[in-house]
Amino acid sequence: MPSATLRELPNPWRAFLVDVDRQLPRSIDIHCLGGFVAALYYDLLRPTNGLDYIEVIPRDARAILQHIAGVESPLAKKHRVHLQHVGVASLPESYAERLTEIVPGMCERLRIFALDAHDLALSKLARNSPIDRHDVAQLAKAVPLDPNLLRARYRDELRPIIIGDIERSDRTLEMWIEAYFGS
Repeated sequence: MPSATLRELPNPWRAFLVDVDRQLPRSIDIHCLGGFVAALYYDLLRPTNGLDYIEVIPRDARAILQHIAGVESPLAKKHRVHLQHVGVASLPESYAERLTEIVPGMCERLRIFALDAHDLALSKLARNSPIDRHDVAQLAKAVPLDPNLLRARYRDELRPIIIGDIERSDRTLEMWIEAYFGS
C-alpha cells in the first residue's frame, strides 16, 4: 500500500523537490519508476539518491528538468539527490492509466506520478538484476502483488511489445512468481 503523503516525504527529497518546483518556468508532470518509487511510495527499505522518470509532460521540458535537477546540477549538489531520465524501460502498454500522483499539492508546478506496484514490478523484468529481484520480492509481500494480475498485465500489455528474447522474459516472470508467491 502506498505510504508517502505530503507530511511524510522525507528530506532531502521534500526540500529538493520544493526547490526544483520553485525554479520551473511552467507546469511539468513526470512519470516515475525505480528505487524512488519503491522506497518512498511503496515503503521498501531501499536507499536511493536518484528519482528516475520515464516520461515528461510536456516532452520538451526534459532539458529544463535535467538542467535544474539533473545529476550535475547545483540543486543535486546541494541536496545530494537528483532527477534522472530513463531513456529505455519496458512498461506495460497502459501504465499511464494507472499512475498515482505522489504528494499532491506539495509543489505548484511539478507533479510527480508513481507507477502502479504491478507495473513497477514488470518494469524490472527485462533487466532482472539482483536489486530488481529484491524489489519485486519486497513488493510481492508489502503491497501485496497479485500474481494473477502480474501475469495478465504481462501477457496483455507487456509481452506483445517486448523487444528481444520473449522466452527469457516469460521464464523470468514465471521464476519470480514461483519464488515470490509459491505458485
